[in-house]
Amino acid sequence: MTDDYSSANRLNWEDRAELHASDTTGSYRIAEVLGGGSSLHALERAEIGDISGKHIVHLQCHIGLDTISLKHLGAASVTGLDFSPRAIAAARDFAARAGTDMRFVESDVMKAREALGRTYDMVYVTWGAINWIGDIFAWARVVASLLEPGGRLYLLEGHPQMNQYEAREDRLELLFDWKTPLDTPLVFDEAQTYTGDARTITHTRNYEWIHPISDVVNALIQAGLVLDFLHEHDVVVWKAFPFVEATGRVDEFRLPETQVKIPMSFSLQASRR
Repeated sequence: MTDDYSSANRLNWEDRAELHASDTTGSYRIAEVLGGGSSLHALERAEIGDISGKHIVHLQCHIGLDTISLKHLGAASVTGLDFSPRAIAAARDFAARAGTDMRFVESDVMKAREALGRTYDMVYVTWGAINWIGDIFAWARVVASLLEPGGRLYLLEGHPQMNQYEAREDRLELLFDWKTPLDTPLVFDEAQTYTGDARTITHTRNYEWIHPISDVVNALIQAGLVLDFLHEHDVVVWKAFPFVEATGRVDEFRLPETQVKIPMSFSLQASRR
């Protein structure tokens, strides 16, 4: 049944990739990246540090704009991997238009080691990636298999506690369990994508999983990695709820003072010794 969930999600992301590659909202900062700049947010840019000379793989890279940005920020090489053919085609087109020599590989992330055929100094995974993974322990083993000795994973995601809530008028309502079983994912049908684009999606059904931070950390430890840091943040880089407020940094939002606070995102680094 997991293959059925993945197939439905791939169709959903094929539709999203078409909309995002012709982004009408500015969310993806396409012009900035094509001009040699970066689409990374202040949060991840500060935490990844100096990547000069590093060989990086960006898993679940979508249309490749963050992937290209990592190369613009000094990486020796960056490879992007995604399961959507349309996303990979868009990523290759953007790289060519940016004049950036890069490799993009079409593959399910769980088959990344076989598809890529090499290891890296850094595995980069951010924003809306692991919620599409059913088995987080298997995913961690894939990540570990892609790292050189001394290599590191950087992961930045929406916080699982935030993902348990939905907005109801002017308040947050707790709707989802803290942990989603592999065989009973959360089911969503959304006619539009998250950027605010008014165009509609044909394949609206998608499946997601909430993974508590303890599972993410323990999965990485069991895969043989060592945790370097774990941070929780009160900000997120999309309008997770209608009443979030801009922080003053580009595309960064937090809950208003009138709301009881919950963590909005988390980040970690784990290394292969």
